[in-house]
Amino acid sequence: MNTTDAQPRLGYIGLGNMGAPMAKRLLDWPGGVTVFDLRAEAMTPLAEAGAGAAHSVADVGASADIISVTVLDDAQVREVVAELAAHAKPGTVIAIHSTIADTTAAELAEQLKPQGLHVIDAPVSGGAGAADQGQLATMVGAERSVYEQVKPAFKCWASLVIHAGEPGAGTRMKLARNMLTFTGYAAAGEAMKLAEAAGLDLQALGRVVRHTDALTGGPGAIMLLDSTAPLAEDHFLRDAFTHTRGLGEKDLSLALGLGRATGVDLPLAQVALAELAAGLGVPHTND
Repeated sequence: MNTTDAQPRLGYIGLGNMGAPMAKRLLDWPGGVTVFDLRAEAMTPLAEAGAGAAHSVADVGASADIISVTVLDDAQVREVVAELAAHAKPGTVIAIHSTIADTTAAELAEQLKPQGLHVIDAPVSGGAGAADQGQLATMVGAERSVYEQVKPAFKCWASLVIHAGEPGAGTRMKLARNMLTFTGYAAAGEAMKLAEAAGLDLQALGRVVRHTDALTGGPGAIMLLDSTAPLAEDHFLRDAFTHTRGLGEKDLSLALGLGRATGVDLPLAQVALAELAAGLGVPHTND
C-alpha cells in the first residue's frame, strides 16, 4: 500500500459536476490524492491545489489504493474498471459513484475478486451543492471490512455514509431513493395542475410546499420502519400513523373531489388514496 502516515493514497477518475467537488474535498487527505479526467482543464484547478494529475486511468490504477470512479454510464464504468484492473495491485478498492444498473458492480466485483481487487458501488445523493459542502449521502455496497476501510475517505465529501450491503446493494438503495424523488416530482406536477385549474397562484403554492416540507421532512418523515408489514397493535408508531392515515385519506378524497369539479384527472392521487393505509402499515381491518 502506498501510504503517508499510514494513510492510503486516493485516486479520483471523472471530474464532472459531481466528481470535481467530491475530489476537491479530498485535497487535504493525509495520503494524498491523484486525479484524472479526459479533459486536462478539469484537472488543472485540483493539481494547482496540490492533487497529483495522472496522465491516464492506468496511472491512477498503479498509484492509488482507494479509487473513486464518477463517469457517465455503465459502458464507461466497465471501460474504466477494466483499465484499472490491468494495473492495480491486490487490495485496491475501486468505488463506483455513478448511478448504473444494479447488477454491474456485483458482476465486476465477482470478476475481479480472483485478482484481489475490491469493486464496490457507492452512489451518492444530494447534488453538486452538497458535494461542494461535504454534505452528500452515499450508499455503499461492499463487504463490511471494505466498507470500514473506505468510510474515513468518503466522510470527506459525505456527511452520511450508509452500509447498504454487498456490492450492488448501494445502487439498489439509490434507485429506491430516486424513485421516490421523481415520483414526488410527478405528484408535484399533478398538484400544480389541480391548483391551476382551481385558479390558484402556482408560485405561492410552491412557497407553501417548500416551507412545510422543510418543517415536516416530506415523504421521508414516515420512513422510520424496518419492515413493510402491518404494524403490530402495540407498535409505538401505530397510533400516530393511524392518525396520519385518517388525515391523508380525508385530504386525498377532498382533492379528488376538487379534481372532479375542475375536470382535472389525478391518477397519482387515486393511487395514493388506495395505497396510503398499506404504505403506513395501518391497513383497514376489513382489507
